[in-house]
Amino acid sequence: MLNDQKLMKRGLAKLREIDGGQGDQVMHALADIAPDLGKYIIAFGFGEIYNRPQLDSSQRELITLAALTAQGGCEKQLQVHIHAALNVGIKEEQIIETFIHCVPYLGFPKALNAVFTAKTVFAEKRGEK
Repeated sequence: MLNDQKLMKRGLAKLREIDGGQGDQVMHALADIAPDLGKYIIAFGFGEIYNRPQLDSSQRELITLAALTAQGGCEKQLQVHIHAALNVGIKEEQIIETFIHCVPYLGFPKALNAVFTAKTVFAEKRGEK
C-alpha cells in the first residue's frame, strides 16, 4: 500500500479536498518522526476509505466528529476534522448539534471538550484568537 503511487495520489487529492492545508500540516509534522504513518493516513484513510462512494464527504466528517468525541483525548485530531467539516460545507450550528446529539450516549464531559475545541476552531476561522 505504501508504494502504491496511484493510491497515494488519490489519497492526497481527497485529503486536500477535505482538509485544505490542515492535512498537509499533519503530514509535514510526521515527516521527521513517522513518515510511514503519514503515508498510511494518505493511502488507506483518504485513498481508500474516504473515497468509497456510499457516503459523501459531509456525512463522513460528521461521523468522524462523533467518533473522535466518543474516544475523548483526541482534541488535536478533532480540531483538524472540525476544520475539514467546515471545508466541506458543514455549518457551525450543525457541528455543535452533532456534539449535543452525542451527550446521551457519551456524557457531558466529552461533549463539552468537543464544543470547546469547536469554539477555538471557529474563532481561528473568524480571525479571532
